[in-house]
Amino acid sequence: MPHVELENVCASYGAARVLDGVSLSIDRGEVVSLIGPSGSGKSTLLRVLIGLTPPSSGVVRLDDEVIDYGSRISLRRARSRMAIVFQQFNLFEHMTVLRNVTLAPIEVQRRPRREAEDNAAQVLTKVGLSDKLNAYPSDLSGGQQQRVAIARSLALKPEVLLLDEATSALDPELVDEVLNTIRDLAHHGMTLLIVSHEMAFVREISDRVVMMETGRIVETGTPLQIFDSALQTRTRSFVSKKRRAASTAAGT
Repeated sequence: MPHVELENVCASYGAARVLDGVSLSIDRGEVVSLIGPSGSGKSTLLRVLIGLTPPSSGVVRLDDEVIDYGSRISLRRARSRMAIVFQQFNLFEHMTVLRNVTLAPIEVQRRPRREAEDNAAQVLTKVGLSDKLNAYPSDLSGGQQQRVAIARSLALKPEVLLLDEATSALDPELVDEVLNTIRDLAHHGMTLLIVSHEMAFVREISDRVVMMETGRIVETGTPLQIFDSALQTRTRSFVSKKRRAASTAAGT
């Protein structure tokens, strides 16, 4: 049984259809990365899963249970099992790191404060920030702030973590510390659905790679298949362009 399954999912922003019949299944503990040009529907797919952009048609299942995005109870149940990390950190500047990480577990999940704080300390240790509990976001680098954002999602104890370009807002020298955190999550068996423009990282970490364009899945395969022997011309063109861009950047 797939951990997460989308069946013929469509979604629109106004008159513009941004997901057009997407079907995808993800096994428990699998790392699946979405690649493709800007506007291809990658981030929208994550937003649909978490209920920020409800699907206009199609079905989403979590462990074979249909998510009813029109039902607060069903959506709340799904969100108790999934969490998302966005491009922007969205930390509360007036709150300490500890308070940022414990806010949702205490206020939304109604966990006891001591339990939430103990768990927060554990996840902050996991992302390498055990010494920053009482720091404020303004005291942290961009990479550290993004790791706090990841810790905030992990504090909800999700089964599935959605990562939407988690490194795109960072300076290049800060990217590795966030990628290392994501590597660690993958190695510990969490189900991950990743949107990333870091092709070398996608190739390294993914069990499967999904190429998207114009709201549709163009091709799905292992990293070796997608990056070295893609079947579709559009996939080969996209990968080749990214490879040239990376080579140019490395040479500058």
